Amino acid sequence: MTPDLSWPGRVVRRWPARDWLNAAMLRVGLTGGIGAGKSTVAARLVEHGAVLIDADRLAREVVAPGTDGLAEVVAAFGAEVLAPDGSLDRPALAARAFADEDSRRTLNAIVHPRVGARTAELMAEAAPDAIVVHDVPLLVENGLAPHYHLVVVVDADEEVRVRRLVEYRGMTEEDARARIAAQAGAAQRRAVADVWLDNGAARDIVLADVDALWADRLVPFEANLRLRKPRPPRSPMVVPPDPSWPAQAERALARIRVAAGDRAVRLDHIGSTAVPGLPAKDVLDLQLTVPTLADADAIAEVLSDAGFPRAEGHWCDDPQDGATEPGRWDKRFHFGADPARPVNLHVRSAEGPAWRLALLFRDWLRAEPDELAAYAAAKRRLAEAHAGDGTVEPYTEEKQGWIDAAFRRAAGWAERTGWRP
Repeated sequence: MTPDLSWPGRVVRRWPARDWLNAAMLRVGLTGGIGAGKSTVAARLVEHGAVLIDADRLAREVVAPGTDGLAEVVAAFGAEVLAPDGSLDRPALAARAFADEDSRRTLNAIVHPRVGARTAELMAEAAPDAIVVHDVPLLVENGLAPHYHLVVVVDADEEVRVRRLVEYRGMTEEDARARIAAQAGAAQRRAVADVWLDNGAARDIVLADVDALWADRLVPFEANLRLRKPRPPRSPMVVPPDPSWPAQAERALARIRVAAGDRAVRLDHIGSTAVPGLPAKDVLDLQLTVPTLADADAIAEVLSDAGFPRAEGHWCDDPQDGATEPGRWDKRFHFGADPARPVNLHVRSAEGPAWRLALLFRDWLRAEPDELAAYAAAKRRLAEAHAGDGTVEPYTEEKQGWIDAAFRRAAGWAERTGWRP
């Protein structure tokens, strides 16, 4: 018997095309508002051995003197955007390129493909076991977060950022505040941040945080991803509900959505962490529904490269309809490679019944407070009884009886209410 990794039932065995996004090594997106101190974090990660790709530096490189990028910029905006030494006069270009939306699009069409191509080259040069840190100031604004295995956001209080911009970059306070206001806000960055680094205090503090991030998360994450290493089983410890579970699930689902492409029929956060107020093991259960299991097999390697390695063996959900038809309850299972964010990814066929039952169970618990309370009590009781087992199997076996009976009650609720997934 294998651990309980499914629900329902226990398990028995906007840039142009970005080729660099397909690289299999660990990709870390690093971003933060102007003046937040990204360079401090980036430099420390490089000291640890990270391969740094700086999007701003590449954007300057592709329009350096003698490049075809600069020639195309001059052709589009005129020789007036050149400085006397033949280099790009950035203020002059900004005055022209950002005068209207068409001009901005013209500049982006020149610069972005070249930056993307150069990024792909640098990715290809990195070792297979590299940890690549991509420093992208406008990662949030350009919607790039789902394309990284992990997003690190560096932040600092606005007053700290303004002071830095005035003291170290020579900006006026008015200009500094205007630049900050023009970028994504803290709420937008928090929505995509897997890691939030506060760089508003002493430098040693953020450096210690980066050191811990490298040792405790990035290094094992890279190894799990490269080796397709399964997560060790967890004891059935049930923790109080974490209000951030839905946001964490959405970040993972966004990455899966990019990897699955048009083979995804739907993506859902399921399981106990998807039910507000329900205690649970701190593991996100996610469901990818595909047309057939052949589709699941076709995208298995892509999902693995995206940070969700496929588990070996035969996986199926506990049959609930008494059917003996082979394969009716079969599925594919992937686990999250991020050691700090355990994920169970259940890939189920739209041809089978399990995907619908997982959603029904979730929605029924959300709608029925008494059933929610009863399930919470059962989970706590069983978790306490099996806390010393060192495995989830006994906990799973006993819990399954409650779940099997609950499925029947949930089916009755669905019929009474007209529920549809």
